[in-house]
Amino acid sequence: MKRHASLLLLLLAVLAGGVIPAAAQDGVGPWVKAGQVEARLVSAVRGTGTLTALPLGLELRLEPGWKTYWRSPGDAGFAPRLDWSGSGNLAEATLSYPAPHRFSVLGFETAGYDTAVLFPIQGKPAEPGKPVDLALTAELLVCSDICVPQTLKLALALPEGPADPSDAANDVARAQALVPRGPNGLLRIDAVRATGITLEVEATAADGFVSPDLFVETEPPLTFSAPKTVFSDNDRHVRLTLTVTEPQPGLELAGRALTLTLVDGEKAVEAPATASAGGALSVPAGTGLAAMLGVALLGGLILNLMPCVLPVLSLKLMSVVKHGGRAPAAVRAGFLASAAGILTSFLLMASVLVGVKAAGGAVGWGIQFQQPLFLVFMVVLVTLFSANLWGLFEVPLPRVLADRLGGEGLAGPFATGMFATLLATPCSAPFLGTAVGFALSKGPVEVYAIFAALGVGLALPYLAVAAWPRVAGWLPRPGRWMATLKIVLGFALMLTAVWLLTVLTAQIGEVASATVGLLMAGLVLALWIGRSARGAARTAGPALAGLLAVAAFAMPAVVGPSAGAAPVVSDAKTRWVPFVESAIREHVAAGRIVFVDVTADWCITCQANKKLVLDRDEVAKRMEDPSLVAMQADWTRPDATIAKFLADHGRYGIPFNIVYGPGAPYGIALPELLSDGAVLEALNKAAGQGTGKGV
Repeated sequence: MKRHASLLLLLLAVLAGGVIPAAAQDGVGPWVKAGQVEARLVSAVRGTGTLTALPLGLELRLEPGWKTYWRSPGDAGFAPRLDWSGSGNLAEATLSYPAPHRFSVLGFETAGYDTAVLFPIQGKPAEPGKPVDLALTAELLVCSDICVPQTLKLALALPEGPADPSDAANDVARAQALVPRGPNGLLRIDAVRATGITLEVEATAADGFVSPDLFVETEPPLTFSAPKTVFSDNDRHVRLTLTVTEPQPGLELAGRALTLTLVDGEKAVEAPATASAGGALSVPAGTGLAAMLGVALLGGLILNLMPCVLPVLSLKLMSVVKHGGRAPAAVRAGFLASAAGILTSFLLMASVLVGVKAAGGAVGWGIQFQQPLFLVFMVVLVTLFSANLWGLFEVPLPRVLADRLGGEGLAGPFATGMFATLLATPCSAPFLGTAVGFALSKGPVEVYAIFAALGVGLALPYLAVAAWPRVAGWLPRPGRWMATLKIVLGFALMLTAVWLLTVLTAQIGEVASATVGLLMAGLVLALWIGRSARGAARTAGPALAGLLAVAAFAMPAVVGPSAGAAPVVSDAKTRWVPFVESAIREHVAAGRIVFVDVTADWCITCQANKKLVLDRDEVAKRMEDPSLVAMQADWTRPDATIAKFLADHGRYGIPFNIVYGPGAPYGIALPELLSDGAVLEALNKAAGQGTGKGV
């Protein structure tokens, strides 16, 4: 009897246009059909848990040949109209729109969806932790050759209890990913110009465009033609031209506030903009080259203060001390030579990155530290610099060349500048990541311009002394005390070599890395024996040192780039887990916070962030929260997945930290240098406890 009563209730609910409570349906409501469309409410979670923001969705299915409309339908139609007034314990519900499709019929341009669409909805319960009964009256316009308005009454009950992922969690997460958002590494709007009623938009796609489309919104609403496209740079750049279809007399688009939605397949980006007459656009996503050059200059200057550059201070200090008591002209020449070395290194790096990018390879700031041969080169170079400071060898220049280089020679200061640049690349200073990301997402001209500005910024202290050479006169005059200073600074540089060997361990394993270290110790010993010996033995020492250096370079080739490399070890204190991008959406749908740390053994700024912020005090306590998932993406060795993740967020260097959560499903990117306040604020926002939105 009870079974028959239940069946009767189910039949009555369907006939009445309602649905049964969905607590037992795993967050998925039943389909309700009206004419050519059927709809249902879904939830990414089974229960309300303690969430302050519920990930929901309105799912539609349309019969073949029928469509419904986007928030700005175009020449005809209207967007979905939703009434949640019958809901219980629901403070508000915000619907988001996935990227639309264009429909061109008989000269009319409309935007919307056909076949199927899932609209993500963020629901905020009035009392978190209590049951939420959703009741929605949805008015939709569906069109084919004719248009028919339809009204559907939908319901879904979410009980109190754990906010575990439902059967619809992946669908809701995918729908959220299809909603156009702010700047990303895939698409970028560069500039907007307006001439009368014609709008011209320039955009860039990192992987090249396939079939780009552009939707323009403004107040009061205007209708635009389908864009005409002109491609360049191997389809990575496009110019889209649109015209207002029904202009009013005197209409002028220049100076008008716009919202632009650029769509290319499943990739999309949305950006507010203000069109300018024949000039570049002020779009948050497309900062101009001139402004970015200033950012790069500042980033290069701040790089002097980063821990990566500290090992070079020994060489800087020696070069400065040598200038004590010298003529202003000699001081100026030496410091200009160091600045030239820095600038040359940056331009060489730009050339390599442009070449790698043109060949289709992954590019980024500091990625050369992922290559074992480069690390061995740096170990050998630092060891030789230390041996030189200890007086174990000198490389005298030919008399004529020494005279041309300015008496005592400018090769040393020039080499010091290049060396400073090489050791600076494991660090990502504030502003530097923004500038490098801008450059590497554009063409060769921008790459060279930005890297030149970075070089000038790093060289500014040298240039300042060159402009006021009398500053060097305040330093003590050279004397015997310099011999002791050279020994101390040589040992300081050897500490850098030890650090490089620890990075090399992650590439070729402990045994091979230790072998390189022993070869370097033998190199120093050979130079010392050669320095103190006489006759033929005097040349045998440097020769043996050269052979040992060659043997060190052979180690990566013999062992292989990853054989025996140290695996990523999870930190029990914070329960770091390996980075899996696809799992982020599932965790967020389940109401968890996800903290992603893209790091590497060679990134000193990354290690400083961990020791000074992530592993200390209140931040460390928050990282131990069971509802927080700490993901570590180890980029010590090349990893295409991590490189793509960085590029998708417009980043080409590390450290990179981003926080996801119910309150920030698209993530909140953190600055390069972390602080307790910045991390805690992002965690609170991601949990839905703050007022900010995810970016």
